[in-house]
Amino acid sequence: MKTLIVLFRLKPGTDVATYEAWARSTDLPIVRKLSSVASFEIFRTASLLGSDARPPYDYVEMIEVREMAAFGTDVATENMRRVAGEFRQFADNPVFMLTDRLS
Repeated sequence: MKTLIVLFRLKPGTDVATYEAWARSTDLPIVRKLSSVASFEIFRTASLLGSDARPPYDYVEMIEVREMAAFGTDVATENMRRVAGEFRQFADNPVFMLTDRLS
């Protein structure tokens, strides 16, 4: 199983409450229903441990993918293209990292 980690800031001027309401009502439930997805969580960064500096990202998404080929098929649907388009309206240069679990 792979984990897709997405790191991003909100675009300047984006209302946090609007993004988080969309994430809860649209992004989370739709992605969680994909047959290729084992789990999906979104985290809001709170701080950097031991530092007063601003975290480099506002949000972290973790999507556990059962099978990458099936995930590719799932995200190519019209509904997921719509969700991805809406996500791009909120996220400023998101970083998508595909990871392997060590243990």
